[in-house]
Amino acid sequence: MLTHGDKTVPNCLEILEDVVSADVAHIGFKDVGVDTQTLSELASRIRNAGAVSYMEVVSTTSESITKSIEVASGIGVDRVLGGQDVDYALGALGKTHASYYPFPGRPIGHPTSLHGSAANVTEDCARFRAAGCAGADLLAYRAVDEDPIDLVRAARAGLDDGYLIVAGSVDSPERISAIAEAGADAFTIGTAIFENKFAKGGNTVSYQCAKVLEWCATIK
Repeated sequence: MLTHGDKTVPNCLEILEDVVSADVAHIGFKDVGVDTQTLSELASRIRNAGAVSYMEVVSTTSESITKSIEVASGIGVDRVLGGQDVDYALGALGKTHASYYPFPGRPIGHPTSLHGSAANVTEDCARFRAAGCAGADLLAYRAVDEDPIDLVRAARAGLDDGYLIVAGSVDSPERISAIAEAGADAFTIGTAIFENKFAKGGNTVSYQCAKVLEWCATIK
């Protein structure tokens, strides 16, 4: 994710070149931090690079979330993450090729914290799949009421064969391995890349991305 502190970084278009050079095939951004024109250009460049594009909705009001879903629909991203108004989002994105992965549980604030029980997460994920969502975007390591890994397992149970993305504060090899073992299909990482926290030995975005990919390749 071209994000730091839950916002798209201002120099995202420039940084994108470093990410692409590291052979990252899945690249995303938040709906906040830069203007809509920049988001549109970013989505276009990700597409032209041959990567899968993601936009995560972290706006906090119904009005701003609705606007962000409309933006996602208009700029042509492949996968839209976040939000919880499933009926509206599926309707808005139904005219596009984008798939939708809402937040299970009770996300609050920005930066977001996740409230709710494991049972809540399972129920939400089952409801999302029944409605036609491709999967869910779980803020596991932002949880305040439950153990993060318990929530990953709960989401997996509710999604059945749906696609489970774990987002937020995935910042170490250990966390990647833990969520993979618990049933996650994918994860987002941003701040740890920009703060050079994932791996020692190199202080560039391309280096950190390469180390993430190297670790992922070791997971069976």
